[in-house]
Amino acid sequence: MTIKTVVILGGYGNFGKRIAESLARLPDTKIILTGRNLGKAQELTKQLLKSISGSIVEAAQLDIYATDFKKQLSNLNPFITIHTGGPFQGQDFRVPEACIQCGSHYIDLADDRRYVCDITQLNEQAIKNNVLIVSGASSVPGLSSTVIDHYQNEFADLTHIDFAIAPGNKAERGEATVKGILSYTGHPFPVFENGEWKQKYGWMSPRKMYFNDTIGTRCLANIDIPDLELFPKRYPACQSVAFQAGLELPFLHYGMIFMALLAKFKLVKDWSKYTGLIFNSSEIFKKFGTDIGGMFILLTGKDNKQQPISLKWVLDAKDGIGPYIPTLSAIIIAKKLLAGEINQIGATPCLGLYTLNEFDKEALPLGITHKCEINNG
Repeated sequence: MTIKTVVILGGYGNFGKRIAESLARLPDTKIILTGRNLGKAQELTKQLLKSISGSIVEAAQLDIYATDFKKQLSNLNPFITIHTGGPFQGQDFRVPEACIQCGSHYIDLADDRRYVCDITQLNEQAIKNNVLIVSGASSVPGLSSTVIDHYQNEFADLTHIDFAIAPGNKAERGEATVKGILSYTGHPFPVFENGEWKQKYGWMSPRKMYFNDTIGTRCLANIDIPDLELFPKRYPACQSVAFQAGLELPFLHYGMIFMALLAKFKLVKDWSKYTGLIFNSSEIFKKFGTDIGGMFILLTGKDNKQQPISLKWVLDAKDGIGPYIPTLSAIIIAKKLLAGEINQIGATPCLGLYTLNEFDKEALPLGITHKCEINNG
């Protein structure tokens, strides 16, 4: 068998290491962990080689902003390149373009609205070079769209989509993720509501939402994600798409809302400049709260008899497993590409590339479970 190489950019980071751990167990697959810090990549390489018998794992120094990045990547001969090096806010398409030019499939965990939605600009190039370029292979829009697609047939008209993510305070988090959120805290972005595009502000419109008995009630606020733009097109009958997220500890959550107000009234231009300070300050409170996180999706509309129907889907993850959830879309798609189970080429947001059953094969062994409740009338 020919050994296929998977290059993980940011391979020793919060998400990269989890992807590496999963894919290193595959036969005839070489994993190359890359990043600017070769020492960190080498340390994780040693750990994986020691813990996973028969794995093929290597380390390499790679900086996506280097002038010769494309040449460095090409020298690694990747079959798939997985880009975990966020934040994606403000990044250009140099990485997927380099992948196209060196004939590598590409998967990223981007959550930036413009990055994910505009990836289709590379579609013609990707088709010409016979590769698949996938952006947003994460909790959103990867998993969120998979869940909605799975239950879509319950509706004759799916008119409202309301969903949220609530991580546990003790769950491991990355500084890049925090920087991405801070970049639009207090800044406006368009949301499709009641059939019209309206402006909402990042980390505002606070509310509380009950998830389930395991997660409980969590505080939520507005977050800008690709789904807000993708879903009105994907589900044509939909009149409203809303997404929020929140911090488990109320005083941290409402502190973010206060920061959003300062940004909205232009007293602070860009909170992401203070990411290091804010991230380190939040780590002081890591011992409080729980390691339980989750995601809910509430779908409402009309059933095939034109009667009201609502569907609530809730996923929960205990014991600090939550950070695995954003990685599972990328893992599933990578495994399918390696097995030759995806023939699609081109550049696309992560929509319709795997099923909920395929998600369960990866999630259930980790202890990630979900439940759906349907109410008619």
